[in-house]
Amino acid sequence: MEALLLARIQFAANISFHILFPTITIALGWVLLYFRIRANNSDDPGWIQAYQFWVKVFALSFAMGVVSGIVMSFQFGTNWPGFMETVGNIAGPLLGYEVLTAFFLEAGFLGIMLFGATRVSQRIHTLSTFLVAFGTTLSAFWILVLNSWMHTPAGYEMRDGVAYATDWMAIIFNPSMPYRFMHTLAASALTTAFLLAGISSLRWLWKDKTPGIKKSLRTGILMAAVVAPTQIFLGDLHGLNTLEHQPAKVAAMEGNWETQGNVPLVLFGIPDEEERTNHFEIGIPSGASLILTHSLDGEVPGLNDFVTADGEVQHPPVAPVFFSFRIMVGIGMLMLIMAWWTAPQVWRNNEPKKLNAMILVAMTFSGWVATLAGWYVTEIGRQPWLVTGVLDTASAVSPHPAPLLGLSLATYLTVYAALLAAYVGTLYHLARKSTLMGREELDPSQYKGAVAGALS
Repeated sequence: MEALLLARIQFAANISFHILFPTITIALGWVLLYFRIRANNSDDPGWIQAYQFWVKVFALSFAMGVVSGIVMSFQFGTNWPGFMETVGNIAGPLLGYEVLTAFFLEAGFLGIMLFGATRVSQRIHTLSTFLVAFGTTLSAFWILVLNSWMHTPAGYEMRDGVAYATDWMAIIFNPSMPYRFMHTLAASALTTAFLLAGISSLRWLWKDKTPGIKKSLRTGILMAAVVAPTQIFLGDLHGLNTLEHQPAKVAAMEGNWETQGNVPLVLFGIPDEEERTNHFEIGIPSGASLILTHSLDGEVPGLNDFVTADGEVQHPPVAPVFFSFRIMVGIGMLMLIMAWWTAPQVWRNNEPKKLNAMILVAMTFSGWVATLAGWYVTEIGRQPWLVTGVLDTASAVSPHPAPLLGLSLATYLTVYAALLAAYVGTLYHLARKSTLMGREELDPSQYKGAVAGALS
């Protein structure tokens, strides 16, 4: 493989591993705040049991996200020096804002949240949980500001090949940022909802019927039932924004080669970039036009519009974007069906049917798959640009030899596979241990009567 492709795969591997954990912690922080508030104001012992278990999952996920994020940030200098050389005046401050306003907030109150339950008042502990949850969301905000700016840059000017900020408000609230930010938050909520439901269902199948299990399971299912249709709505808005600002990406997502109206929604097909067509295509007539333009005969951009007269291709690789988009949408629809199928069961008696519980266990990490697929649509769909219209990917890569990049890539993949296995194994161990114990132990004097009852 050439050095450029290896460098891209290496960064993709790093960010794919990293994004798994913020996708959990962003929403899980708010779920923990909900559990904490309900524990403060209820005589039901399940809420504090739920908090005690899931705060451990949060801590583990937070630690993994921090470590992998540090490794990823180093690659800006080692593999992509042209990125900071060209847009560092904008990317640098945004990354700095994330550290100063968000990461310090998370790190500062995480210790109180994890270890201060019996050392500080309920009010301070609840406040710490809120600040950690707020910090995770603020961190996501700044990262997505930078990422969105790379897709739809605004508020800058070029001087001697270097980008300089001219309007920070335009940079922060660039055209795609609100849509990408809300879409990502909803993805985190869905990922966390199915993690809650999946692990709680596993413990329920292990005959753990403690109140905390039922609270976690019910919260996850009802959360998914609300967020899944919301995510579909947000995805539609995001798609319309992408159609306006990145038509080549939309053309790749839809597998549409010619700009025309009445474009079918391709359910399945095999894109062929050499022949510029789809093989074995199965589609819904005018479906893509209806979804993207809200009109049956609406015009959808075609990939052939992004090939120059001399044959230079200026659109993203079609197959990865095309298939990733269908994986994301397919899993999203499965989540919606599963949530709505199970919600009436847990609403009535706080317990699912055995078949539903088994499916939920199988879907524990379905949010990860959907998130990665969506991330690949977004990032591969930006190619050949690193910053759209400003910096192409090939111009930013370092001149490292391909064998060196291949060796480091193999090392990363090996380490990340081991860490991922350890993470999943630790979750299994936590679930099994908590099931066998039946309850967690805290000083009852630190909580209300309900909590004391749960621990007595």
